[in-house]
Amino acid sequence: MNSLFASLQTLGFNLRSRLQREETGATAVEYGIMVGLIAVVIIVVVAALGPQLAAMFQSVSDQLVPAAPTT
Repeated sequence: MNSLFASLQTLGFNLRSRLQREETGATAVEYGIMVGLIAVVIIVVVAALGPQLAAMFQSVSDQLVPAAPTT
């Protein structure tokens, strides 16, 4: 019976120490790195596909708005 109580007490101490441990700093750094990498990927994609996207949108715009008649 004492062994069971000692095991439960040890488990409680371990659980309490894990809950009190401060791990928010490491998590914030990890999220910061992920956000930075996502931003770099977005910048590279926009730079690579920018002219093609601009031409596509211009084509769609030209088809939606008829050309003004020339006089």
